[in-house]
Order: sequence, then C-alpha cells, then structure tokens
Amino acid sequence: MMSPRRPQLPVLVTLLGLLAASLPLEAAPAPRERTLILIAGRPSHGPLDHEFRAGCLLLQKCLAATPHLHVEVHTNGWINTPNALDKADGVLIYADGGGGHPAIQADHLQILSGLASRGVGLGFAHYGVEFPSTNGGPQMLEWTGGYYEHLWSVNPMWTPNFTNFPYHAVTRGVQPFAVNDEWYFNMRWRSKDMRYVTPILVAKPSDQVRGGPYVYPPGPYEHIKAASGRDETMMWICDHNGGGRGFGFTGGHRHLNWGNDNFRKVVLNALLWITHVDVPKGGVSSSVTEEDLMQNLDPKPGRKPPVTPTKPATPAAK
Repeated sequence: MMSPRRPQLPVLVTLLGLLAASLPLEAAPAPRERTLILIAGRPSHGPLDHEFRAGCLLLQKCLAATPHLHVEVHTNGWINTPNALDKADGVLIYADGGGGHPAIQADHLQILSGLASRGVGLGFAHYGVEFPSTNGGPQMLEWTGGYYEHLWSVNPMWTPNFTNFPYHAVTRGVQPFAVNDEWYFNMRWRSKDMRYVTPILVAKPSDQVRGGPYVYPPGPYEHIKAASGRDETMMWICDHNGGGRGFGFTGGHRHLNWGNDNFRKVVLNALLWITHVDVPKGGVSSSVTEEDLMQNLDPKPGRKPPVTPTKPATPAAK
C-alpha cells in the first residue's frame, strides 16, 4: 500500500501566507507623548536682549504642531508647578548663568542630575551654558560635554559664518547663515570621551575678534589670541550616560535673532532630539513674524522696543 504524498514546501508556504493574511492585524502602538520643559530665566539686561520668557514662548509656539509632543514654559528661573519635572523627557534652561545659575540653586543640581541619570535630555542656551568650574561645571561636562568657564571662555559680539554642518538629526534642513550675537567660544571641554560630543555650529573667529574687547571681562586673553586660526564651536550636542542627550547653544543674546529661520531651526531640532522625538527630514518647519517677535517681552526700564524691529542678519551665501 502506498503512503500518501506529503505537500510540497511551496504549497505549505502559500497556505501559511493565506492563513496569516486572514488573521486580524494589530495596529502598531502609537508613539508615546513626550514632554519638553522650557525654563526661562528672570528678566535680565535691556529691551530685546536676554528675553528668556519671550524666547521660550516663541519656541513653544514653533513646536505646537509637532505630533506627540507637549511643551510647557516655566518662568522666573525654575518650574512653577510642583512635580512638573517628573514627566519631563527633555529640559531647556535659557537663563542667566554663572554663580546665579538657576541650576545650582537649592537642590536643583541634584534634581537635574537625577533627570539625566534616567535619560532625560538637558539643553542650555546662551548665558545658561556658563557654570562655576566647581559648582555645576563637572555636571555640565557629563551632560553636554562642555561649558563656559569664566576667564577661560570668551563672549564677544561678532558674526560667525556657519557654512558647514555635520550629518546629524539636529542639522536637518539647516542652511548656511550668519547673525550678529554674543557667540561664546573656547568652552571648557571634557578631557575624555569627546567621541560622544558632536560640534554643530563651528566657525573661525578673526584675529580682531580674538583680540577683543569681549563683553565681560573685556580682555583680551593671551590664550585666546594664541589660538589664531582655530575653528571654534558655538553649539554642540552630546550623548551622555543613562541614555540621555544634551546640548549647549551659545547664541540667544539678541532676541530678534529668533527671526532668522536657520538660527531658530537648529535649536528647534535640538529640542526635539534631546526629547527623543523624531526630527523631520527637513528639520522643524516654522515661521515667525515681526509681530511674533514683539510678543511677551519682559517689562524693562529704558527705551521702549521699536514697533517694527530691525530684521536679523541675512543668511550667508551658500
């Protein structure tokens, strides 16, 4: 008696494929909503300079259409509601730094260290990248890879020409640009593991810029002059321990520079990146009007801001 023939392999594959196609498909889980906390410093400097609150609210507006992202702005140097940081995936501090840095007041440094250890991204903008070398500086080396150190770093007003960018999510859609701002450089960098630090905005200061005067102290510093011809980094990113991410951005003194599309885009991209939100292929798309720039300015003594602000510097030629 002959045994029955076994089905050939292609037939089995076909049958299994038909069976799989008949089963109900499970929908892919929706991306988890992420929370970005923007901490704006107290009022500082004159009108249209150090407009931390207005700047943060503008960034929040530019990110409003980003899917699966919730953005909160907290003012006067720290969170305004208890436990706001418990749900944070990313935090930006855009504030005055140095000895009065909000990150080193009370138990804030311990809180931020705890956030970083659980993978929360940390970003620091303009004066917010300056920390005392013995209080917050070591933590900044861990979180972002570098920081502004008094009498080592410098803070001239100048116009770097940013023409080349690394291949990274933070630089998506960013085109060459140049704006006049208080661009700090010569950061204090970590002594090891610099492979985790990526320069984003790099330019070469002229000898005239290196020779001062700087904003404060006016300088010049001999170690800055001696580095003639060296490229300097004005924005950088870092992958740090615990799976978190960090960045430092030294621009942001002049509020009207947020009107420059590329100046704004590279920061918006970085905010998504530290929060573990996918950066769009062409970077974050946003538009800002002169009216937008004049919203939410801090009440400051002195001259009143003009009704029509001076436009930011035009982008550099490609």
